[in-house]
Amino acid sequence: MTDVLARLRELRTGDLPTHGGRTLAYVYDSGLSEVDEIAAAAHALASSANGLDPTAFPSLLRMENDLVARTAGLLGGTADTVGTVTSGGTESCLLAVLAARDASGVAAPSMVLPETAHAAFHKAAHLFGVRKVIVPVDPGTFRADPAAMAAAIDESTVLVVASAPSYAHGVIDPIEEIAAAAGGVRVHVDACIGGWVLPYFAKLGADVPPFDFRVPGVTSISVDLHKYAYCAKGVSVLLHASPELRRTHYFASAAWPGYTMLNPTLQSTRSGGPLAAAWAVVQHLGEDGYLRLAEVTREAVARIRRGVTEIPGLRVLGDPSSTLIAFTGSDDFDLFTVADEMKARGWYVQPQFAHGSSPLNLHLTVTAANHGSEPEFLADLAASVVAARTAGPVQVDPDVAAFVSALDPATLTAEQFGSLLAAAGLTGGDGLPDRMAPINALLAVAAEPLRERLLVEFLGALYTPSR
Repeated sequence: MTDVLARLRELRTGDLPTHGGRTLAYVYDSGLSEVDEIAAAAHALASSANGLDPTAFPSLLRMENDLVARTAGLLGGTADTVGTVTSGGTESCLLAVLAARDASGVAAPSMVLPETAHAAFHKAAHLFGVRKVIVPVDPGTFRADPAAMAAAIDESTVLVVASAPSYAHGVIDPIEEIAAAAGGVRVHVDACIGGWVLPYFAKLGADVPPFDFRVPGVTSISVDLHKYAYCAKGVSVLLHASPELRRTHYFASAAWPGYTMLNPTLQSTRSGGPLAAAWAVVQHLGEDGYLRLAEVTREAVARIRRGVTEIPGLRVLGDPSSTLIAFTGSDDFDLFTVADEMKARGWYVQPQFAHGSSPLNLHLTVTAANHGSEPEFLADLAASVVAARTAGPVQVDPDVAAFVSALDPATLTAEQFGSLLAAAGLTGGDGLPDRMAPINALLAVAAEPLRERLLVEFLGALYTPSR
């Protein structure tokens, strides 16, 4: 056993750090070591329990109801509010779309999305055959436009989506206006990121616009506990305003000779580990603990945002009101290079490609663990911008760019993809490249459908075991 664990630790040395606030995407760190200890112990106690049948494992039923009640209480729920614990925000969003589709009776359903809605809703549209109606957002604020959203609603609309906040820019859509314009159509608020922290920001005096069940017309809300509830991955809660609204994402089948399958989520077998870990962390931190974590997070966000605006050439996009910051840069340096320079200095910041009115930018997810290290982060960011200016723009070889533009995403073969990798000099060796700027610059010249296809091929290549 010792040898196996030692090997695991060796493998983990190549990962981004999940603690210490140096990875500003993908992970959410409270900075409290006992939170990890409690989560790990609770996970171990319940990992062998199976959420497939709550009558067989009533402890999981009790913990799920506790988490749903706690989440509903935070978000203006009533005695009618119900919920489901899922594996993450994407599953919560998928189920919200599924519930709306199956309750509607519409033969060719559609849903109205601001262009900043999370890609999970695009996945839901793909999986469930719901047509996407994408509505442009305000190009300055990046918030959804209620009038444009209202104009996009028709007799086929089964769901309207808004964000609190949107991932890309950290801004909260005008939920009240959107819900009023929906005219009785279901309204889902994607609060996967903000649902647990925005109520505490409000208690600390922040001006948080209404976004939860206190807004008339909001019918469902998704909230990830593995984000600002600082629980272990992956646990999310999908709340519905009533049992009737939730019922249509349940699945039952007695049409086979085995047990009658009954699932509240997309999964059947579900380990009790993540649920128990989340329950234990929420119980441990309590109201006071989360208020303190929100306070230090809010301070960190304010310091980092202010510091970013003081670095020549950087500009914050929109007016972020939660814990996410996106910033773009001037034309005299390359943001992809800035990201690489930050990684060389021990920080991970997330590049976001240009889309619509949103320019190429770098994205920061700020957590409580960033509190206290803001001066170091900002000094390294300023140095990275200087280094990027000195290095100059990343140049894509014209022949490679021409090769990319000639590719058809509908017919791209593995052989063509291999040729592209070779042309870009990305062959040889088993590890991933240290610097991603050349790859990101190449992806940036590809149209979005081709970029998606290239990344699918890249993913397939990554997930191919060596033999």
